[in-house]
Amino acid sequence: MSKLTKERIREVIVVEGRDDLLAVKRAVDAEVIVTRGLGLGPRTLRVIAAAQQRCGVIVLTDPDGPGERIRRQVAVAVPGVKHAFLPVRAAQAKGDIGVENASVTAIREALALVRTVADREGEFTRADLRAWGLDGVPGAGRRRAVAGETLGIGRVNAKQFLCRLNHFGLGLAEIEAALRQTGEVGPEGAGDAR
Repeated sequence: MSKLTKERIREVIVVEGRDDLLAVKRAVDAEVIVTRGLGLGPRTLRVIAAAQQRCGVIVLTDPDGPGERIRRQVAVAVPGVKHAFLPVRAAQAKGDIGVENASVTAIREALALVRTVADREGEFTRADLRAWGLDGVPGAGRRRAVAGETLGIGRVNAKQFLCRLNHFGLGLAEIEAALRQTGEVGPEGAGDAR
């Protein structure tokens, strides 16, 4: 694909490593900041903060533990950043998980589902997750993973999933549609929690 046909992303995209940068550059036309993994330091955080003020930032880290730690560190240090999540299955190759393994299409899809923190703390509860079959029932982890990928909020445990539902301002209709679309409606049905 030529550079002329790539979508231009206004925000700066934050990734973990050089190979991630190359993968993102293959997919879109964007400025990219590399954190150098967990070695993310104050100087890089200042560069990210300046980019956030100038044009905005999208965090696109690996869908694994270290990637989530980097995402949280950036979000705490630089409030207001946006988040894009790659599904684990789209970022896997030969036992390795990372943005560098994702296809051009997977990266574009993740960036199309970028999320902004909405801080609607407490709208959804653990009881909602249980009613949807996403917590405390057999198969909940698998259903959460599918729903998280469909909603573009990543694959996380129940506590973090609930946090993301509330922080990213997802609505009940969007959640129910994701559950229906994936066929992953819980034992009580998607609409029974509300």
